[in-house]
Amino acid sequence: MAIQQEISSDGAEVRILVSGRFDFSAHKDFRESYEEIDVAPTKYTIDLSEANYLDSSALGMLLLLRDHANSGSAKVEIVNCSPEVRKILAISNFEQLFAIH
Repeated sequence: MAIQQEISSDGAEVRILVSGRFDFSAHKDFRESYEEIDVAPTKYTIDLSEANYLDSSALGMLLLLRDHANSGSAKVEIVNCSPEVRKILAISNFEQLFAIH
């Protein structure tokens, strides 16, 4: 599992790339990727193109990010999901909470 973060040059977007297993072991790194930044973005993009597993704790982490983003009126989108990951998000009704592309 690895979490990488990129901030756009204008500070408007934070892109978080999740690689490998997205589970509780990613909690600290995932939280730090959006809480410990010096900008107030208007958009968070979660790139799951390299995530091969997602569990209930990952779903909880996405909800915590959503709460954090909404407190600053930022949007959250989830992109590049594998069919397996997208199925988990659909079963969990996350399509009603997040923009998923």
